[in-house]
This record gives sequence, C-alpha cells and structure tokens, in this order.
Amino acid sequence: MTSSKTAPKSDGGLAFAPELDQPVPYMRRTREWYLALGYDNPYVWAHYIDVPFTPLTKPLAQSKVTFITTAAPYQPDKGPQGPGAPYNSAAKFYQVYSGDTAAEHDLRISHVGIDRIHTSLEDARAWFPLAALRDAVAAGRIGGLTKRFHGAPTNRSQQHTLNFDCPEILNRCQEDGADVVILIPNCPICHQTLCLIARHLEANGIPTVVMGCAKDIVEYCGVPRFLFSDFPLGNAAGRPHDPTSQAETLELGLRVLESAIGPRTTVQSPLRWSDDPDWKGDYCNIARRSPEEVAALRAEAENARIVAKELREKELKKAAAGGTA
Repeated sequence: MTSSKTAPKSDGGLAFAPELDQPVPYMRRTREWYLALGYDNPYVWAHYIDVPFTPLTKPLAQSKVTFITTAAPYQPDKGPQGPGAPYNSAAKFYQVYSGDTAAEHDLRISHVGIDRIHTSLEDARAWFPLAALRDAVAAGRIGGLTKRFHGAPTNRSQQHTLNFDCPEILNRCQEDGADVVILIPNCPICHQTLCLIARHLEANGIPTVVMGCAKDIVEYCGVPRFLFSDFPLGNAAGRPHDPTSQAETLELGLRVLESAIGPRTTVQSPLRWSDDPDWKGDYCNIARRSPEEVAALRAEAENARIVAKELREKELKKAAAGGTA
C-alpha cells in the first residue's frame, strides 16, 4: 500500500493536496463493494431536490435540545460489541427507543458498518455526545436537554423509515417539547436514515442539524443543515479520547443551527483526522482486498444478511403483536 506521503508528486511543485484527500465517496464505494461480493442489485439511495427548512424560533440558550443516535444499547447476550468487535448484525435493533438524558448509557456501534480499520470503538463520546451536551447546558450555551434522547433503527427500507420511524420520533420529540434536534449517524445507511428523519422533523416545524461523516450521502438526500466532519465513520461527534475535539464538534454543529439561512447548508469542520489521508482509501475499497479476502467477506456478508433478516422479522412481528423488542 502506498502512503499519500510517499506518493510521487505530479503537480509541478504547486503543493496541491493528494487526490485521495477529499471526502470518501461512500455511495460509489459501497456499490462497488457489494457488486464484488456478488450482490447484483445496487442499492438506490434516497435523493430529493426540495428540502424543508425551519428557522430557529428562539436563541439556543433558551432552547430545549434533544438528539437522535443510531447507536444500540449494549446486549450482553448478543456477542462481541466492544472495542475491536467485528460487524455484529445480531446486535441490531429495529424499533425506535428512547433513553433518559439524566442517566448514563452504554451504547455501542458494532451493529453497523463503521470504519473498523481506523477507529477502535473505544470511546462512546465519539458517537454519543451526551457528555458534551451536558457541558453545553452547564455553560449556558443551550437552555437544556429534553428528558429523553432517541435511538433510530438503521433500516435499509426507506419506506419503513418514512412510514414508521419518522412519525414515531417526531411524536416523541413533540411530547418532550424539543425546540431543536441534533442527529448523529454512524454508518452509510445510518446517514440516510437520519437524513430522512431530519427532513420529517423540519417539515413539521422542528429545526435540525445532522452531524456526520458521509458527505455524499447526506447531500444527495438533501437536509436543511449539515456539519461535515471528515473523519472515519463512527466518529461524527469528534475524535475518540479527545474531549476538546468533541466539544468543538458540538459547538460547530450549534453554530450551523444558528447561522443557516436556508436548506442545504453544509459546513465542513476544520478538524482533521490525520495529516496523512491514506485512511480514506480503505473503507469498502475492493481494490485493496485480495481474492482470498473477498471470498471470506462474501461468506461473512451473506451470514450477516441472514441473521439481520431473521432478527428484523422477529422484532417487527413482535411489535405488530403489541410486544416490545
């Protein structure tokens, strides 16, 4: 593997950035990845031209804020979910859940396709910004948190997200009197899911900001406000073990909420993951995998698909019968 630091220069001494040093093309990468694994029905991503937009109705210092995550509550009986855990479809959830913002939570992201090469899943504050939000309340930056935050299932079915999860999350936000909603996705599908939810909330009068790492997916879908952090997937709330980065990322998101004058407002965080952009070439890049790895990944993907399908059918059947997941 050739590092961008050692790659030959071809800019005539003009000091251009390496070609790789641009936002990762997640839609193209995942399409090529799954085609190479034998899935010949490329995913159709959500795409809109018109984007709803709701201006802030009061200063953030007077606003009740909530947030939406795609992280999953830890389930001890569902296999590895901690630092270094492989993709674990058994840990998925398929119904909206809510958590007490005054309590502590163990939420993990082993159930989604984050960047496992360049992040370790060690610091939940990199994807779950409750601590940073509490600090913002203490500092008077925001008026307060609602009594609950909400978890959104990362469903590949846009229809299910739009017909069931979006209305449910809107209802819970309205019940809690949320003035503003921050959405923090993790994997590629997570980004699409939270974009659809942000659009629904805005169409119903609640201002939002998506804080994410998959620029192409968010902008292709179309959201009112987007803070783009050019970090590996799974770090949308800031660098792990770096409270300063996490606080700065939240502050940037709040500024986007305050400053956006219309829909499709994107602001890129000035924070960098690394001086060497070579990490951007690894995620779902079939060209960097050997034939043996591709064969193993094909079997792994099919097994994960079967497990997730069975779990989804079981949970949705239980929900339809009036049970809980």
